[in-house]
Amino acid sequence: MPPVLCDHSGSQVMGSITSMKWIVMIFSILIIAGQSGLGKSTLVNTLFKSKVIRKAPGAGIPKTLEMKAVSQVIEERGMEMRLTVIDTPGFGDQINNQNCWDPIIKYINEQYEKYLREEILVNRKRRIPDSRIHSCIYFIPPTGHWLRPLDLEFMKRLGRIVNVVPVIAKADTLTLEEREEFKQRIRSDLQTHGISVYPQPELDEDPTEALLNDKIRDKIPFAVVGTDEEHQVNGRRVLGRKTKWGIIEVENSSHCEFADLRDLLIRSNLQDLKDITHNIHYESYRVGRLNEKMNGAPSQLKDPSGL
Repeated sequence: MPPVLCDHSGSQVMGSITSMKWIVMIFSILIIAGQSGLGKSTLVNTLFKSKVIRKAPGAGIPKTLEMKAVSQVIEERGMEMRLTVIDTPGFGDQINNQNCWDPIIKYINEQYEKYLREEILVNRKRRIPDSRIHSCIYFIPPTGHWLRPLDLEFMKRLGRIVNVVPVIAKADTLTLEEREEFKQRIRSDLQTHGISVYPQPELDEDPTEALLNDKIRDKIPFAVVGTDEEHQVNGRRVLGRKTKWGIIEVENSSHCEFADLRDLLIRSNLQDLKDITHNIHYESYRVGRLNEKMNGAPSQLKDPSGL
């Protein structure tokens, strides 16, 4: 296989040693978090349009949080793109969920640390291998009520180090009216508790970008439905879930907001997610680590949220 290198703009560069010709492959890395039973694996399979995550028959809930990465090349608008998703089975499923976010924070910071160690080398590589996380998709249970303390604490801590994109899982269990009321409660909770989720208003660079991001913010959290099943609808093969009321088309924006989420993650806002990762979250980590070194502090990975 040709070597795979990456630059900070978020492009993998595939090189042929024999021909020395280079072509750019776009890539995206995201992490998903949420308690079991919320359809995380199904949503990932829907993103990839294939069963990349398969649960073993009779598999129970992990006793500790695990990190499992799946990666696959998909085609977007005629271009190949490598999409990597890190699943977190076991998150929030224990009797005591105190500090259950720590392994995820540690993992994200480890990717920043790997990049930093390469970046500060005197003879560093022309293109630094990049495994930094561009976004964290957080699954909110479709209770229709308010956010739980676990939801609030997770998003508050993770929002300091990564782009958090909240979604309402299994949104088809709510009526349209219940869904909209739940969205309003969630947005109110986020504002009341000072929780930063993507796209952050303070990072809008101009009125045009602010206008586009306002349209996204109006939909946060995205109400999603995942499935890997196809059905026939009016002579078309569509991804959808069959219910007694009919077929819920996953990629139909009038049925759910999966298409909006997918567009944000791997199309319209992909570069912005990478830019904020590099210029805001990674830069904050880099400055903190270099200050530690200057002050003679021991090398360790900490939660920079200071909470």
